[in-house]
Amino acid sequence: MSEGHPHPHPHPHPHSHSHGHDAGEMATVVDMDIPDEALSPGELSRRQMFRRAGLLGAGLTAASVLGAPGTAAATGAGREGGDGRDGREPKDGYLWLAGDHHIHTQYSSDAMYRVVDQVRHANAYGLDWMVITDHGSVTHAKIGVEKVNPDIVAARQVVRDTLVFQGLEWNIPAAEHGTVFVAPGRGEVETLKEFENSFDGAVKGATASTPKNEALAVAGLNFLAQAVKRRRVPDALFLANHPARKGIDSPHEIRAWRDTAPEIAVGMEGAPGHQAAGIPKPNGPGSGRGYYDNSPSADSFPGYPAESYKTFGGFDWMTATVGGLWDSLLAEGRPWWITANSDSHTVHGDASDRGPNSDFDANGRYEDPVYKGVPNLSNGDFWPGYYSRTHVGATSFAYGAVMDGIRRGRVWVDHGGLISGLVVRARARGNGGGVTLGDTLSVRPGTKVEVSIQITLANRPNWAQFIPTLARVDVIQGDVTGPVSDKDVFTTPKTKVVTSYEVGKNSGTVTFTYQVGAVDHPVYVRLRGTDGNRVAPGLLGPSVDPHGPAMDVLGDADPWKDLWFYSNPVWIVPRR
Repeated sequence: MSEGHPHPHPHPHPHSHSHGHDAGEMATVVDMDIPDEALSPGELSRRQMFRRAGLLGAGLTAASVLGAPGTAAATGAGREGGDGRDGREPKDGYLWLAGDHHIHTQYSSDAMYRVVDQVRHANAYGLDWMVITDHGSVTHAKIGVEKVNPDIVAARQVVRDTLVFQGLEWNIPAAEHGTVFVAPGRGEVETLKEFENSFDGAVKGATASTPKNEALAVAGLNFLAQAVKRRRVPDALFLANHPARKGIDSPHEIRAWRDTAPEIAVGMEGAPGHQAAGIPKPNGPGSGRGYYDNSPSADSFPGYPAESYKTFGGFDWMTATVGGLWDSLLAEGRPWWITANSDSHTVHGDASDRGPNSDFDANGRYEDPVYKGVPNLSNGDFWPGYYSRTHVGATSFAYGAVMDGIRRGRVWVDHGGLISGLVVRARARGNGGGVTLGDTLSVRPGTKVEVSIQITLANRPNWAQFIPTLARVDVIQGDVTGPVSDKDVFTTPKTKVVTSYEVGKNSGTVTFTYQVGAVDHPVYVRLRGTDGNRVAPGLLGPSVDPHGPAMDVLGDADPWKDLWFYSNPVWIVPRR
């Protein structure tokens, strides 16, 4: 049997009819992760009123002040029939909030949409949180960071029930790109601007794979850690984007990032954005999913195989290979989490274009987009929430809670709405409680352990207008063997698919219980699921992964015909 909800948290959205203000506005007022200076005068006045009444304090959220356990969200137009907000109801003690940490706007040199366009679409397609990550560049560092901030603040006011973070896409010195974002606060613009001017590879001319440039990346992560420690910003996170796309994120660099700032550098994109890029011509770009259509360069890590430059079921080689690079990190006991996102620049089938007379270099932005009347089928992106989702187990509907959930690895990801919900619990056999994704279950040596899995199947059509069918769930288990002497290792021999479950139904929920058995050494367990349309033995052989994702075909990879979900691991450690 699967776990119930032993510690449900109150629903994050109050009923607007019970109070004199809009529900989203009130949630903003009482969310103490949003500082006073980020509020409008009216919102600040109401917050001060709550303070005088003794109703606000450290740790209180919209739910604890205005909500009640078990209440339903106040819903508006467009909230029925497929927006994907199943996570707004507590499951297993958490709100599983869907989001996207990699989104571009007219403040990126290769994008075009307004901030509010991306926020409205993300909200309409069911996202609870999102990060605006315009490209690091000389122009962006000089004026773009400041110019985009008022648009983000305004979008927070317009769309109340999607949390909007400000971040940027860092040109990591000596490596690929990465998401850097901060919690809203007085120092968000100042901190991001100083970071970009001081540590962006493009700004500093530090893109080559040299030890000096690798050291600059490490210094940048130290800067972010110090910014949080000194309370310049409430929080900050870094996630490596499309890490295998060009082969320039070497294993030793990834390990160095994590070791340098383990509270900041927490993971990578398990699946890149640009998922429409593989749709065949003439209906799509006819490239690779994620635009993974590269070959090695002078800066690429020479040990990576040719297959690493392709996606597998839409997922990055580092994640998709059982026993591969991701597993080699987990086998060391390194918490290194995966996410999925849109990397939305220009949307497949969209009929708009950049505004006329745009001068990006002079203004740091393009003019607002205009309607051109012809759908662009060569665009390779989807709107945020339309296809890729990162589900975060948060203790409340708040900026800090989302960041803490990501940092702790309470995350699972899916494509195309393959499933609607996932609850995982590792526990001593016969006991209740246990721990969930990203957590560590400590047991006495020899304790028999089981992992319970409850999956809510797709219960409505996705945005391609069909209800996905989950065909199989794979349980992947690996031994935790400790730190490696060779920092460029990217395989581990003791991780494999240990069992698979055929689902056999297409509605409701399914539950499985995997028996880990008596535990006498540290292990981790993670999950993967598929619609079963395209499978192949894994790159390390069928004894490791008999039915894994197949390598995507360049120019012929319809993303809707090959859907997967992945979870982050749960750890099981015997302690004497």
